[in-house]
Amino acid sequence: MQDTEKAAEKVKRLRSLIEYHSNLYYNADAPEIEDDEYDALMRELKELEARYPELRDDNSPTVKVGGAASGKFASVEHTVAMQSLRDVFSMEEVGQFCRDFPGAAFVVEKKIDGLSVSLEYTDGVLTRGSTRGDGRVGEDITENLLTIQSIPHTIRTDAKFLEVRGEVYMPRKTFAALNLSQEENGQKTFKNPRNAAAGSLRQKDASITASRGLAVFVFNVQQVSGMAFETHSQSLAYLASCGFPVSPEFTVATGYEEVAAAIEKIGGQRGTLEYDIDGAVVKLDSLSLRRSAGVTSKFPKWAVAFKYPPEQKETVLRDIEVTVGRTGVLTPTGVFDPVLLAGTSVSRASLHNQDYITQKDIRIGDTVVLRKAGEIIPEVVSVAVHGGGEPYHLPEVCPSCGERVFRLEDEAALRCLNPDCPAQLLRNLIHFASRDAMDIEGMGPAVIEQLISAGRLHSPSDIYSLTEDDIASLDRMGKKSAQNLLRAIEKSKGNDLYKLICALGIRHIGESASRLLAARFGSMQKLMEATAESFASIDGFGEVMAEAVVDFFSTTHAKELIHRLAGSGVNMTTLGGEQRESSGKLTGLTFVITGTLEGMTRDEAKALILANGGKASGSVSKKTSFLLTGENPGSKLTKAEELGVRVISLDELNEMLAAE
Repeated sequence: MQDTEKAAEKVKRLRSLIEYHSNLYYNADAPEIEDDEYDALMRELKELEARYPELRDDNSPTVKVGGAASGKFASVEHTVAMQSLRDVFSMEEVGQFCRDFPGAAFVVEKKIDGLSVSLEYTDGVLTRGSTRGDGRVGEDITENLLTIQSIPHTIRTDAKFLEVRGEVYMPRKTFAALNLSQEENGQKTFKNPRNAAAGSLRQKDASITASRGLAVFVFNVQQVSGMAFETHSQSLAYLASCGFPVSPEFTVATGYEEVAAAIEKIGGQRGTLEYDIDGAVVKLDSLSLRRSAGVTSKFPKWAVAFKYPPEQKETVLRDIEVTVGRTGVLTPTGVFDPVLLAGTSVSRASLHNQDYITQKDIRIGDTVVLRKAGEIIPEVVSVAVHGGGEPYHLPEVCPSCGERVFRLEDEAALRCLNPDCPAQLLRNLIHFASRDAMDIEGMGPAVIEQLISAGRLHSPSDIYSLTEDDIASLDRMGKKSAQNLLRAIEKSKGNDLYKLICALGIRHIGESASRLLAARFGSMQKLMEATAESFASIDGFGEVMAEAVVDFFSTTHAKELIHRLAGSGVNMTTLGGEQRESSGKLTGLTFVITGTLEGMTRDEAKALILANGGKASGSVSKKTSFLLTGENPGSKLTKAEELGVRVISLDELNEMLAAE
């Protein structure tokens, strides 16, 4: 009896812990532990429930799919359940699974690590896309899925209705670039590609999803009308002929030996693929055998997912280098003896911040355990042996400019606040000239770096005093290139105010927020005089963003920079007049944009609305005046119809603007 009571307490704690981490993984897209740690908790719970059958519960995470509809999107009830897979962790378990189906053929596929989605096509047209959710009820994210280039909007098929299941993922290079950008801008980085893909796909603003470079692999026919398949491999071949990107390099294998060889082959590719995988899936190929095998409440009996053990290696930490990012954040990087990990040589890994170093007690000279988070980003798991060094502390002064560094109240990172810090100058100038900012064509990182080295650039304002000789004297630049760049610089002076605001690199203020500020205040002068309360009152602004703008314009450096830019002839007002939000044909009206517009991008339509005094919101509500729609409008149209919001086309918007 005492053993049962102890087991019951243990089961209760495990269920609570698993539910907590499951919610972080599936719903918050912010996991705190690695997959193998989560799997270990789940295995322990399964073993206890098997040993003490009286403790089993239908609500246990061992029998539920780990996810739920969040409420951010309209719910979708899946006609065919989107189940998870039974995980196995040894080849012995794989062998037993194969022996359960003697003489059968199996399909072995890579288990892509992303977010599972359903895509529904009616007469060959994508009509709805949804998340898995809890397997029975998911979320309608049609509009976001339409922004992913590898998802076909129309397919070549005779089927009246076709529902397929796929996995949306973020390619490794895209993930690395996104995290680098997040880190340079002092923003929270994503833990792994799956986390990044899920967070990017479940955005209320579809333009954010569109900017994240997501992709998809389709791996199953959920339901189809008007045709039938005998095998899974046959259905995959058909999906490929329709235009879908299907499970890459799947193998049809007969018997355990061929299945094991396919699993081993996939395992050998883990560090070389352009996408992340978290295992290999083994499925019965015959669809009639699948029907005979049946399913449980959580997973089908005709498939298993083999989980590869995480690769870890020990190496010695030789040094810690500290760099300064564009926003002044100090980032410590560990330098190790090179070690081969997940297919590549690793000699460096971010140590993130002082809290991370202190928590793991990382010291120079230590032997540490390394692994690749998500098999892509190297990280220190733990210290194996201390090498005798002292506890490490980040410097109290900036390694680039020597000024004192600060830890702001809401941050874990140390930050250099000196606006003239040389380490920040290069990154600030690259951002200033970038496409989303002042859009100075031809002024890329190489040119900027040379101009800094030559002593010609100390501030963004110096760009507007460059001469032809300054530029022509650079490597790979001549008179014609210099003239082209000077024309681009001159052209940038006439940019709308929002591009200049974006170029200033204010913390937490990107292009969308810059457009809102330009539309509200109309001129740089009024923007600089505004209060935190007036910023916070803007729809789409929060207190953190408002305080960041106030803090920026309160500095002497910012005021001097604006003065120099204005003196160089840079435009300081919203084009066509000041304070467009409060005066214009669309004043007082709030628009939401959905679908694909003909002859205009959604960003261009948004700019048109803002320039004429209107507001542009990302979601439909009772406050929405009009829903501007194009092709494939998605769930926002349904929401607008439910709330009685007027739906208009781009032609109707143009008629509103043309009216007297």
